[in-house]
Amino acid sequence: MAVTLSSDEIARYARHIILPEIGGFGQLRLRQSHVAVIGAGGIGSPALQYLAGAGFGHITVIDDDHVDASNLHRQTLFSGDEVGAAKAECAVAALHRINPHVAARAVVERIDMDNAARLLEGADVVIDGSDNFLTRLAVADACLAQRIPLVSSAVSRFEGQVAVFRGWESDKPCYRCFVGNDPARDGLTCAEEGVLGPVTGVLGSMAALEAIRAVAPFGDDTAGTLLLVDLLALRFRTLRLPKDPGCPSCSGGASSRAA
Repeated sequence: MAVTLSSDEIARYARHIILPEIGGFGQLRLRQSHVAVIGAGGIGSPALQYLAGAGFGHITVIDDDHVDASNLHRQTLFSGDEVGAAKAECAVAALHRINPHVAARAVVERIDMDNAARLLEGADVVIDGSDNFLTRLAVADACLAQRIPLVSSAVSRFEGQVAVFRGWESDKPCYRCFVGNDPARDGLTCAEEGVLGPVTGVLGSMAALEAIRAVAPFGDDTAGTLLLVDLLALRFRTLRLPKDPGCPSCSGGASSRAA
């Protein structure tokens, strides 16, 4: 049986469908796709709202944290009466309110090297908005091994970055090409440095945009580029990230074993 959009979905996504770059075919691809989001915090919260609004058919929210009062100025999925509740579960409830056509699932579990492959299996694209380097490495390795496009985003104070990684491709870097392997790269957290709320909104929205592009391609292919955002100076820069020919993960390592 051919898969079609319902009349309610056509009305809901009308502004997407009239875009030649998306159209009905692209909207169907979104409905048939599964996005996993690591962290329902500053990056994940706005990203999840736009992913649900865009019509991703399946959304998995992975976060073991609970809503704190200090989250509320930037994590717009949550309200004050949810303080103390599991973020992933609150996020899923909000996504169902935003779009009843979305099948959303909460995973109240910390993702790590031992469970990343299992938790991300079946995803068509992953957004990583986690706040520590070890988690990012675990997610990146699992995405590389399973050939899942990875959208990685981070924020601090008035700045942020977003990049897309498909390191199994011969001309594209993986996340380890970009950051290396040293867990000591962990920096200060938002609790220690602070962050302006709308900065997370900008970067989370950009992450959602790249996830949409990954499954319903439009415009330029941004994989292998790094967008740097400085909102103190209102400055955006894009850098090309080279593939590391000596990278043990994607230059003869994990990518070769996955082939």
